Formats: sequence, C-alpha cells, structure tokens
Amino acid sequence: SGITKLEEDFWEKHSKNMESWQEKENFFYKVTGPLCRNFILNEFVYHDLDKPFHAIVKLVEDDSATLQIINDYSSPKFNIWGINARNNEQNFALNLLMDPSIEFITLLGQAGTGKTLLALAAGLVQTLDKKLYSEIIMTRATVSVGEDIGFLPGTEEEKMTPWMGALEDNLDVLNKSDDSAGDWGRAATQDLIRTRIKIKSLNFMRGRTFLNKFLIIDEAQNLTPKQMKTLITRAGPGTKIVCCGNIAQIDTPYLTEGSSGLTYVVDRFKGWKHNGNIALVRGERSRLADYAAEAL
Repeated sequence: SGITKLEEDFWEKHSKNMESWQEKENFFYKVTGPLCRNFILNEFVYHDLDKPFHAIVKLVEDDSATLQIINDYSSPKFNIWGINARNNEQNFALNLLMDPSIEFITLLGQAGTGKTLLALAAGLVQTLDKKLYSEIIMTRATVSVGEDIGFLPGTEEEKMTPWMGALEDNLDVLNKSDDSAGDWGRAATQDLIRTRIKIKSLNFMRGRTFLNKFLIIDEAQNLTPKQMKTLITRAGPGTKIVCCGNIAQIDTPYLTEGSSGLTYVVDRFKGWKHNGNIALVRGERSRLADYAAEAL
C-alpha cells in the first residue's frame, strides 16, 4: 500500500540513540529498532496519536531508518491548484507527486478516491507555475466498458477525446476551485491549460522519447506488463510518470489482478529510490459513489 501505520509503542522501541537534524526546509529523524528492517524506501509511516507524526522513509540501513517529515497538503497553506488533501492517503500521494526526485509513481484505488485529480493538479502546478515540465501528456488504454465505438473520425487527439471524459471532468473541478478569477479569468486559464495538456494514444508510443514531460497513464490496470514496459521506457531526462488505476476494475478480458501491468510495475519498482506507490482508500467523490463502490 506504500503506507505503514506505526504502533503506539513505536517511539519507546525506536527512540534510543535517535538523531534529528534539518537540511534546508526538511526535518529528518534517524531511528533504530526492529521495525526498520521492514520499511521500504519512499514508504510513508505515520501515527495520529496526541501529536500526529507523518514521515517518508528516505534510507534503510540494517536496523535503522532515516525518516523525513512531509508537507501537510491538507492545510490551505499548501494547496495545489486549489486542491487540498482530504485524507492521509491523498496527502501522501501529493507529497510524492510534488517531489521532483520521484520519477515514477503508482496511485491505486477504487473509483472516486482522487487518483486522476491529484495527478492533474500536481502536473498543472509543476508545468504552469514551477515550469519543471514542458507539458502534461495523458494517455490510457482504449478499452470499452460496453460495445466498441468503431473507427472514430479525426486526428489522433480527436479520436482519443471520447476516452478522455475523465480529463474533462477533472478540469471542471480544478477550474471551479479558483473563486477569485471570475468567468473571464477562468476561461483564459482553461485555454492555457488546454494548450499544455496533450492527449496521446498508446498505440503510437513505440520509438518516441519524452523529454521534460509530466506523463499520466490513466486506467493503467488495463495494460499488460509488456505495454507498461513500452510506455515507461519512453521516458527521457526530466520526465515524471504517474500511473493511476484500480486493480478491481479490469476491463481487458485476458488480464487478471495478478497479471495486470499495474500490479507488475508496483512489484518491480518497489524499493527503488525514485519510485513511490500509494493505495488510496477513501472515496471522496460523493456519498452515492462511495456507497455504490461498497454495496454493488
């Protein structure tokens, strides 16, 4: 899941010989104890006791681990394109998404947990405000839930448009979050955003190289391990890849939860220092969507 909840007695067992220090704006703790062996690089550890403690594992050596205190994206001070984290998992996901040193991220979770929205918000801030990336590229496996819609007319971008309803919905949410802009401001922002987001089909990825791009692979559970490899090996210098998906919602007939490319990359990338994975748990779309996800 990418997250470990610490036991109440964690500090009693792990604070002997503890070191703490500050580098630039980051606070670090070096703890030693039996749990440290099980920590994975870039995994989040937390407890919400009388004093909440939220950190990311930056180094594991035998029985000791270096933990870095993370930003709190649930506070208005740290909002990302008008979006704030609504739960711990979203906060952890935003910490990964906003960290340029983490180049490959997998976000898992059922419908409505905020996977695509968080990825898009972080992509927009880092592309338009911080200029870390030149553009956002969105792609997804074109698998229909029902009947196939045949050969669509138009350019590659136009053919992909029906598959990208999720992008439109999320952009609506992100545009509404800025109350101060007014209708004109919002329209101008929307045009700017659209020039920076490219929609690409998976079918034409082979042989390409992406330089300084923020690449979002949506519905990644429908990709095979081979397709995943083809996509991820397109990444050139300065590119970040975010894979969003729900393992329980595979639409491809010959893929299972075990053989999906999403499961495969989560497993293979585990422990690499430039990789992060978060399983989002709480649905934040609406109470109707949450109840349907559980009851149906």
